[in-house]
Amino acid sequence: MEYTLDTAQAGRFEICGRDGAARAGRLYTAHGVIETPVFMPVGTSGSVKALAPDDLHNLKAAVILGNTYHLHLRPGDDLIARRGGLHCFSAWDKAILTDSGGFQAFSLSALSRISEEGVTFRSHLDGSKHLFTPEKVMSIQANLNSDIMMVLDVCLPYGTLRAAACESVGRTTRWALRSLDFAPRERRAGRLLFAITQGAFFPELRAASAEQLAGYDFDGFAVGGLSVGESRAEMHDLVNFTAPLLPADKPRYLMGVGTPEDIVTGIAAGLDMFDCVLPTRNARNGTLFTSGGRINIKRREFAEDDGPLDPECSCYTCRTFSRAYLRHLFKAGEILSFRLNSLHNLAYYLNLARGAREAVLDGRFAAFRARIAEIYGENDSGSESE
Repeated sequence: MEYTLDTAQAGRFEICGRDGAARAGRLYTAHGVIETPVFMPVGTSGSVKALAPDDLHNLKAAVILGNTYHLHLRPGDDLIARRGGLHCFSAWDKAILTDSGGFQAFSLSALSRISEEGVTFRSHLDGSKHLFTPEKVMSIQANLNSDIMMVLDVCLPYGTLRAAACESVGRTTRWALRSLDFAPRERRAGRLLFAITQGAFFPELRAASAEQLAGYDFDGFAVGGLSVGESRAEMHDLVNFTAPLLPADKPRYLMGVGTPEDIVTGIAAGLDMFDCVLPTRNARNGTLFTSGGRINIKRREFAEDDGPLDPECSCYTCRTFSRAYLRHLFKAGEILSFRLNSLHNLAYYLNLARGAREAVLDGRFAAFRARIAEIYGENDSGSESE
């Protein structure tokens, strides 16, 4: 299967409206236009868990994520390249963003070692040794034919000392510039290149990281290194501090975060793009996001509840099935439970971003944000217990 590309406008980003610091925009890629704010479903191994591309089309997803680390190890980016890239291989005709593997190096730190050259690690699959340099990561993402490529960065655990965080900022910048030097051919082919700011939880280092990268011609800028064990208040403080430091004329991406309130907080700070495994992971655990708050579908109270999961949602799950049936599927361990729950949770997250966009354009974002904070604020414990 082959897909038509439009590389002429790839990289163009336009602001369609503002409400305070919140923005509504459009990002043009070779595989379509992404309206922002946008939530991007995570497809780690070339598949959004439990869902097929037609499910994602029905949900009107504009872009999904792939994982450089995992796809390099299995089935291999060379194999994917021989099949026309990740779009052809997975039958997805819209945009794909691929991360760089930096977060995997952090999360699998027992198997990895970081040097100026890059990240040396052993595969979690078979123990084989690999080296990710900034240039190698660009090459892998080119093989995948990503629409948006992320530079290799150094992601640090929560509690990292200032000296180590300072060193990581310098190295992240140097790696980003090596990626920029390597990527002209890829960018001429319509692939976008995003830099990643780091600095742990030291505001002055976050400012230094943003300043070092902002002067270079990246197509977008990301905030990395969050959701690594910090409190929600610490995360929100850093998001509010960092977002205004990123170039205002480029898309801004908050990586790997988070709850509905986290996303709306990011939008309020001026960020545009978001991803997180939370909606699909929680779906498989029976925790569902609704207009009235979280629902743990495994609870006994839903055993004879004939109402829809969320009366305000028009997704296939809510249009078709009762809470009682969804509880039955989950308790019986039926695979259909994963699909129906994932469909709904992604519908909620995608609609959350779309609703925020409409609120920005209508000048009512403050009220929209207050409503989400009321439902998913500090009182939302996130507990999945029965």
